[in-house]
Amino acid sequence: MNKPIRKAAVIGSGIMGSGIAAHLANVGIPCLLLDVVPKEPSAEESAKGLTLEHPAVRNRLAAAAIAKLKKTNPAPLYDEAFADRITPGNLEDHLPQIAEVDWIIEVVVENLQVKKELLAKIESFWKPGTVVTSNTSGISINEMSADRGEAFRKSFMGTHFFNPPRYMKLLEIIPGRDTDPTLVNRMKAFCENVLGKGVVIAKDTPNFIANRIGTYGLLVTLQEMVEKGYSVEEVDAVTGPAMGRPKSATFRTLDLVGLDTFVHVADNVYGSVADGAEKAAFDTPAVLKDMVARGWLGEKSGQGFYRKVKGEGGKSEILSLDLASMEYRPQKKPSSGSLEAAKLAKGAREKTKALLTGGDRFSDLTWDILKKVLLYSAGKVGEIADSIEEIDNAMKWGFNWELGPFETWDAIGLVRSVERMEKEGETVPLWVKDWITQGNTSFYRVDNGIRFYVDEGKYKQVDQRPEVISLRSLKEQNRVVKGNGGASLIDLGDGVACLEFHSPNNAIGADILTMISQSVEEVRNNFEGMVVANQGRNFCVGANIMLLLMEAQDEEWDEVDGIIRLFQNTMYKLKRLEKPVVAAPHRMTLGGGVEACMPADQVIASAETYYGLVEVGVGLIPAGGGCKEFALRVSQNVSHPEADLQPFINQVFETIGMAKVSTSGHDAKRLGYLKPTDRVLANQDHLIYEAKQAVLRMAKAGYEPIREEKIRVVGSEGKAVMQLGAIGMRESGYISDHDLKIAKKLAHVLAGGDVPAGTLVTEQYMLDLEREAFLSLCGEPKTQQRMQHMLTKGKALRN
Repeated sequence: MNKPIRKAAVIGSGIMGSGIAAHLANVGIPCLLLDVVPKEPSAEESAKGLTLEHPAVRNRLAAAAIAKLKKTNPAPLYDEAFADRITPGNLEDHLPQIAEVDWIIEVVVENLQVKKELLAKIESFWKPGTVVTSNTSGISINEMSADRGEAFRKSFMGTHFFNPPRYMKLLEIIPGRDTDPTLVNRMKAFCENVLGKGVVIAKDTPNFIANRIGTYGLLVTLQEMVEKGYSVEEVDAVTGPAMGRPKSATFRTLDLVGLDTFVHVADNVYGSVADGAEKAAFDTPAVLKDMVARGWLGEKSGQGFYRKVKGEGGKSEILSLDLASMEYRPQKKPSSGSLEAAKLAKGAREKTKALLTGGDRFSDLTWDILKKVLLYSAGKVGEIADSIEEIDNAMKWGFNWELGPFETWDAIGLVRSVERMEKEGETVPLWVKDWITQGNTSFYRVDNGIRFYVDEGKYKQVDQRPEVISLRSLKEQNRVVKGNGGASLIDLGDGVACLEFHSPNNAIGADILTMISQSVEEVRNNFEGMVVANQGRNFCVGANIMLLLMEAQDEEWDEVDGIIRLFQNTMYKLKRLEKPVVAAPHRMTLGGGVEACMPADQVIASAETYYGLVEVGVGLIPAGGGCKEFALRVSQNVSHPEADLQPFINQVFETIGMAKVSTSGHDAKRLGYLKPTDRVLANQDHLIYEAKQAVLRMAKAGYEPIREEKIRVVGSEGKAVMQLGAIGMRESGYISDHDLKIAKKLAHVLAGGDVPAGTLVTEQYMLDLEREAFLSLCGEPKTQQRMQHMLTKGKALRN
């Protein structure tokens, strides 16, 4: 039972099976992907003279699934090359090979009999010590393994990945009654630490945790809509971001999932529960049955609750379904006081409270949905999961809710809401009433930064794993060394400080730059080193371009020059700190965010890091040291004085000039944004801990500050090569005249200006070139148009 997992087999190469195999490959685990043998060769295979005996035919399903991984968007793989870690095969020829793996995952059709038959075949080749799991979304683990031997059952459990496996954080582990508890704990740790998942332990009940609560919530919402006459748009206006939920809200989510799939999930509970009221709640509404019968299944059939059509001038328009007439019509944007108040409120807690207190029909809808979901969730504690924390985490990680049901209940006021529920004739679970009777006013509480939740009538401390560091908790413990409106320096303990950005969108402005400078001095005098990290939605979306645009439009060029000098000088100061610095970016890390990481001794990035110098998109070039750092890396990596730098600087020119953004942390390495010594972690929750450990290792080893080096540049000859390439793109119609102007400025900077090829220049010289080019571009009307467009539309303008 203690065998490490180094190799896996996935049986079933459909969307989920291939996606799971891809994620195993992402984290470095070679995987065997098996599926059935096709009944006959395809027309293409027959044309090649291949028969059913040929391996290419027999392995076709798995091989095609692997090939599709490279084309799927969003990408299931961190890097296309990782597909080579997956070996295709088939169940007739290759099933014996499962004896050589450490983890077997069954991902075949959701049919109990099919799964039982497959497990019987697996057991015939299974070796003790090998973990076997099912990716079922709702079939009983105990029923599935009932006919297997005792040793096999001890090694068997459910591992329910959410789709898509790479991106969805939730993984439900469902032990059977005979599963070895030690193995459950080991798999939980493995899935968290290696796969980067948020794991909850679910009980073997219909649809487990997230789908049980989520399906109930969707059905309740649909019932309220039909009974009270709300439109599709009105419901989605309430149940999306206004409540701290995803933009897909209710009906866009149903369209994405597929109405037939949703009905299957609801029917699974309906057919499995005995309680009459619960059975009625999961009875598929007539409107859903009607839509499925019509083939209106959502996105996969082209229409569901929404339908995209071509409008006037060929422009796409999304229509919504009118349930009264069952016809599609143009959408009507809902408006009300409560919706506007929720839009202005910050955070899910305040948004939900704003919705509920608006006193209009949208407030009524919010309450009618919410109270039923909260009561249902409370009634399932102990049945579907042991704790409220497991339920809350399942909904946050599986359905992307900002707050779980019990966190939501605390936000709206536990005591007050229960009083209202009882006045309206609702039955509140006895344990909730007992908890309030004891004088408690919330399910969670925080004492000195430590979080507790109610468990069996008393507060229990939330498990604090050392590798999960919460900056919020540290701030609640008064561990802030210094701070301002844009950033804070937080004491992580053990002599390491963390510089946290917390401006809107973590955009870099004067406040963050000031705090970086102050933090450098503080760490120099009082700490062993520093981590640059935060736990916002995105690490940093770049510099504050609104400030730059305002100054440029007012032609305050000295001010613009001062802003860029401050940025450059601050990054230079950070790089020259005599203590180790580790940056830990995650998700969107763009423009100035990348330049804030470049001075670090090491970058430890989340696998989900979308990293890029994107200044060209707003008509500028990187001027916070991004160009200089890239040129320095090329000079260092091609260290022989006679070696040709041109091919390498051309790649940099293309990367920056095309504003390339990585699709993962691994892709950032491929693009050259990250160095070979930088690391990528699957579990974003571990970033700050790992960055802190890296700082301590460097400090213990006797840290030597980064010394300034001269940069060998390609000079005027190399500039001409890059500019010639850009001119060719303009002549071919790939870029505009303004793009060409930006490209020529970028080439001038990366080449080191008009010096002879091979000249050694200083870092400051390169920074001066960056700043001069940046300033000149700020004065261009078309650059100002691009900046304005990005601020108002949120996307790049190609003018």
